[in-house]
Order: sequence, then structure tokens, then C-alpha cells
Amino acid sequence: MNNYFNDKVALVTGAASGMGLATVRAFAEVGATVALADVNDDAVHSVAEELAAGGHRALAIRCDVTDEAQVAAMVGKIVSTFGRLDAAFNNAGIQVPAVETADATGEEFERLMAINLRGVWNCMKYELLRMREQGSGAIVNNSSIGGLIGNPGLAIYHATKHGVLGLTKSAALEYAMRGIRINAVCPGTIDTPMVAEMVARQPELMSDILKAQPNGRMGRPEEIASAVLWLCSPGAGFVIGHALVVDGGYTIR
Repeated sequence: MNNYFNDKVALVTGAASGMGLATVRAFAEVGATVALADVNDDAVHSVAEELAAGGHRALAIRCDVTDEAQVAAMVGKIVSTFGRLDAAFNNAGIQVPAVETADATGEEFERLMAINLRGVWNCMKYELLRMREQGSGAIVNNSSIGGLIGNPGLAIYHATKHGVLGLTKSAALEYAMRGIRINAVCPGTIDTPMVAEMVARQPELMSDILKAQPNGRMGRPEEIASAVLWLCSPGAGFVIGHALVVDGGYTIR
């Protein structure tokens, strides 16, 4: 990647922790100007201050990705501040405790869809409006191995992540001839605060997770960040509409 990102502007949503935070730091380390968006205002500003203290250019924005007007304002602020948007990692998402499909509530369904699926579409829409005007850009959507497989108790979550891949593939075809590449990353079980919270609710889950991992460990957020940066780089210039699985071999067992 060398100096490719030095004059580029990258946006990361869900940037205050986990995979988003690791990706923000990775973009900054290779010279990109980074826009950090998260619903947690204090946390995202703290990260931006940390980056600025290290000599990086960073802009913190509080944004609820379920609110289209907030997303439009977020992208508008990035463009008015930096003049462009070259890369985006649409990462914001949530998980909920496993529950049988018949026992899930409509409120849980709507919340998951609003954040995990509508939130990605909201971001793509306004990112693409800018990138289409520029005639260039790269977008990576955070799906999951849950976008490729099924698991009992996770029907709604997996539905959102399958939906992200549908958005990715169709939009990738729309914009492939316009200098914009759209791909997705499909993480397996990654050592993030969200996973830690899930494991805390179900302590036996960690043992089951590790037993199911061919490589015997969870993934690290930095490993997802590396995949995202590659997908946004010229090295992935012929990669379009792809779902890049980063799961320690889980889905090929």
C-alpha cells in the first residue's frame, strides 16, 4: 500500500471500539485522513483526540446510522471539511442474545434491521452520491459469517447480514464501470467488546467457540482492519462485489 492512502480520506462507522477502532487506527497509520463516526459521542471524540495527538488528521462525528438525515449530514461534513471521500468501512452493527425465531419480538427485529441493514444502506447511499460525483472510491460493508451460514437462535441477525451481502453485490454491479468498488468483509468470531459481552452472558459459549475454531482462537480486530485496507487499496483493484471471509477457517469445516 506504501503511500497510496497519504492523500485519501476514509470514513469508518462504529469507529469507537472493536473492528471499527482497529480500522481507524490502521487507516491513520498508512497516512489516510480519517473520519470517525459513532453513536457514542464521547468515545469517538476521545479516539480522534488520540489520533490528533499522534500527528494524524481525524474528524470525529456523532452519527446514528439509522437516521438518514444524520448520515447525510455526516457525509456532508466530511466533504466540506476535506473536499472528498475515498474509502468507507460501513461497520456499525449490533448483536442480540440468541432466541428462537418464534420467541423473538417485533422490536428486536426492527432494531436489528434498522442498524445492521438500513444503517448500511443509509451510509452507502450518501457515500455513493459523493463517490459517483468524484468518479472514484471504495466501500467495504461489514457483513459476517452470519451472512453466509445459518445458526439456531440467530435468524434475525443472520437475515440482516445476508441482506448486507445482497446490497453489496447489486450495488457493486451498478458502480463497477464508474470507478467505485464495493465489497464486503465477513468476520468470524472476533475478540471485540460486543463478543465479550455475549460471552459474559453465556460463559460456556467461549469453550464452544474455541472448539469450533480450526485454528483454536478468536480473531483479532486488527486482522479485520488489514482485510478492509486491502479491499480499499489498488491491490484489490480487480475485486468487485466480493464477500471476503476472515474467520480462521470456521466456514470451511
